[in-house]
Amino acid sequence: MGPKTAITATEECLWYAIKLQSVYPTVSSPRTLYRRPRINADMPVLPLTSPSYPNHSMASTPVSSRVPLIFRRLHRFQQMDFELALWQLSYLCLAPKRVYRNVYYHKQTKNTWARDDPAILVLLFGCLFVVALAWSTVYSYTVFDAVKLGFIMILRDFLLVGVVMATLIRLFANRVLLSPTSHSSPTDTSVEWAYTFDVHTNAFFPLFLTLYVAQLLLLPVILRDRWVCLLVGNTLYLAGFAQYIYGVYLGLSALPFLIRAEILLSPLLPLFASYVVSLLGFNVASHVLRAYFTS
Repeated sequence: MGPKTAITATEECLWYAIKLQSVYPTVSSPRTLYRRPRINADMPVLPLTSPSYPNHSMASTPVSSRVPLIFRRLHRFQQMDFELALWQLSYLCLAPKRVYRNVYYHKQTKNTWARDDPAILVLLFGCLFVVALAWSTVYSYTVFDAVKLGFIMILRDFLLVGVVMATLIRLFANRVLLSPTSHSSPTDTSVEWAYTFDVHTNAFFPLFLTLYVAQLLLLPVILRDRWVCLLVGNTLYLAGFAQYIYGVYLGLSALPFLIRAEILLSPLLPLFASYVVSLLGFNVASHVLRAYFTS
């Protein structure tokens, strides 16, 4: 390449630089074209929030993902911790507050207040089925009626009542007990339905021992036509429902973002008043058993 060609190439580069400077006034020299752009420190390089799509809604979420995890794992027996479930069931009768201390550990490790291990449900199903067989023996039921009674106790007394109670407790807690100024994270903006079902499960077990087991053992006593027997039977129902109400109170008072949980103890007053009135001659156990086993 000769000198003439080199001069021509240099003049051509200078001509392009002058042309670019006229179009882009900020370009002061050809070297400016090769400088890296300056990035402001406050400017995010990547988007901080995920894009939202208006066509995506809860309707596009699979139905199976809306079912609580504890129900979706009912068939995974090998992954269930029955030892922990037995420990929880025993302490629900001895020291129920100790059971709810594990809620904080579960929240820290799995970022959810509700339990995900259905072992306690399997144990409760087994207990209800065994007790159903015992009640069927007392009332001389057939094998088919005994199995039917077991499914009634599991599906109606525990699950159906649990779904209704969990829904009502969740609605009440989110509308009345929720504190708007104490949320520590976005996940604490409301009470989970799965957690309220856990509360029902924990509160149901003492009631189960009182009204399903103790009442069965005291059946020859509470059905007698004496005032002392009436006192024993009615006291069993007072203790069973009082334990359930107290269990619900303990479950919701364990959540740090709920306030005024003492309101949940208010049903104890009409319950005790009804108990006092029933001692005038109304045998609660006799009427309940007659309606339960003749329906």
